[in-house]
Amino acid sequence: MPGTAPEPTEFDLIGRIRRRAGGRDDVVLGIGDDAAVLRVPPGRQLVVAMDTLNAGVHFPADTAPADIGWKALAVNLSDLAAMAAEPAWCTLSLSLPGRDAAWLDGFLDGFLALAAEHRVALVGGDTTRGLLSVCVTVHGFVEPGRALRRDAAQVGDDVWVSGTLGDAAAGLRVVLATDDADGAIGGTAGERRWLRDRLDRPSPRVALGRMLAGRVNAAIDISDGLLADLDHVCEASGVGMQVWMRALPVSPALSAAVGEKARRQFQLGGGDDYELGFTAPPGARLDIERCAVASGVSLSRIGQVGVGERVRVFDRDIDGAGEGGECHVGRRGYVHFDPGASA
Repeated sequence: MPGTAPEPTEFDLIGRIRRRAGGRDDVVLGIGDDAAVLRVPPGRQLVVAMDTLNAGVHFPADTAPADIGWKALAVNLSDLAAMAAEPAWCTLSLSLPGRDAAWLDGFLDGFLALAAEHRVALVGGDTTRGLLSVCVTVHGFVEPGRALRRDAAQVGDDVWVSGTLGDAAAGLRVVLATDDADGAIGGTAGERRWLRDRLDRPSPRVALGRMLAGRVNAAIDISDGLLADLDHVCEASGVGMQVWMRALPVSPALSAAVGEKARRQFQLGGGDDYELGFTAPPGARLDIERCAVASGVSLSRIGQVGVGERVRVFDRDIDGAGEGGECHVGRRGYVHFDPGASA
């Protein structure tokens, strides 16, 4: 049709990305060559993480492009936060079903907004045709010996978690509009919107992770579900844990939207929280509370490290209130290649 603009080529899309990508002084050569050239500061170690997000698996089909962009970077920054690393650079690989410049601009709105917030420079990547998929690799710095790891939890440690749990899982249930008795979502329209936002736009706890270095023993980001991820810490450290169900932090929106049974399911195994779980000696409690104030992120003590092989859940809180019996736990978290797993 006369006057219709031609579809953008692959290189047009790359140029669109390059024009909007930010820079840093330690980027010697960024987007536009066969590879990036980057300068690691002296006295720092390089921390690298990568996550892939696929349509229908990691985000619902109706997710706005800006929210996909935000989340694609956020889940990777959450991995750096769990290692106490300072973000620096990232690469982006996009598989797109078509050459949709408007979709790409929306995606970059979300992606680059979060990148600017954490001073992350986009330094390279790839675009290809295929089912919608986003792969991001992030690079950060940490001082030698200060990276937080999964394999250092000690018997007697407190177990802590940041933020609130279960909101994103409830947000997904909002999307799915499931009306089963255990998972029906109530609450106001505003509360349901807030839960959906927790699914679409997680907040990586980067500043908090940096503050926790040197104060805690082991850490992990809560992505697949609280129990599944704390199980990873138990396996790596050769310990067990007790988690106290009544101590788990819950948002007002989640409390209003679901009953107790569904809330427990979402908090223990829902996934997509992107909060930090960590262990620390009891003597560090005051320091950790100061970190909560300084970072503006709430921190909750939810259990204790002991002997054993995995996490057990008990119906009590940190003061011993509650029935105290062990809770039956169904699904512990999201597992890829599980026939029942879906977004």
